[in-house]
Amino acid sequence: QVQLVESGGGLVQPGGSLSLSCRISGSIFRFDAMGWYRQAPGKMRESVATFSKTGPTNYADAVKGRFTTSTDNDMDTVYLQMNSLKPEDTAVYYCWARDFRDGTEYWGQGTQVTVSS
Repeated sequence: QVQLVESGGGLVQPGGSLSLSCRISGSIFRFDAMGWYRQAPGKMRESVATFSKTGPTNYADAVKGRFTTSTDNDMDTVYLQMNSLKPEDTAVYYCWARDFRDGTEYWGQGTQVTVSS
C-alpha cells in the first residue's frame, strides 16, 4: 500500500524559512515523478516543484529562486526547502507522486504552511 506522509509545516514570519519532508512508502520503484503542490483558500491546487527521475526539476514562477526540492539517495523521502517566504505562500502543501505504469497519482494528506507576522 502506497503512503505519502508530509511533515514540517507551521507558522513562520515573512522572510523566514521552512523545510517540508515527505516520506513515501510502498513500492517506490513504481514512481517516475514526484514533487509538491499547494492549495490556498479559495484557489485551485497548483504545482510548486516537480521532477522526474531522468529529467529536470520544474518550479512554479512564483517560487523560483526561493524554493528547492530534493530527495534522498533511495528516493523514498522528498524535501521542499522554502526560503524568503511570503504571505502569498500560505497554503496547504501536498506531496505528490506518479506511477509510471498507468499514470496513477498519489497524494499526501497535506501540511499547512502559514506565513504571517
